[in-house]
Amino acid sequence: MNASDWAGIFVAFCTITVAYVSSIRWLVKHYLVELKENSGSSMKDAVNRLEEKVEIVYEMMLHRD
Repeated sequence: MNASDWAGIFVAFCTITVAYVSSIRWLVKHYLVELKENSGSSMKDAVNRLEEKVEIVYEMMLHRD
C-alpha cells in the first residue's frame, strides 16, 4: 500500500467517525429538549402533572378514615 491508499483509508475513517459523533450529538440534543419544561407538552411537564395527582391520591388515602 502506498501513501495515497493510507490517506484514503484515514479520510474514510475520519468521515465515518465524524458522522457517527454528529448523529449521537443530534440525538442527545433532541432527547434533552424533552427534559426541560415548556408549558405543558414536554415529558418533564407530564411527570410533574402525574406527581401532583399522585400526591392528591395519597392525601385522600391518608384522610379516608
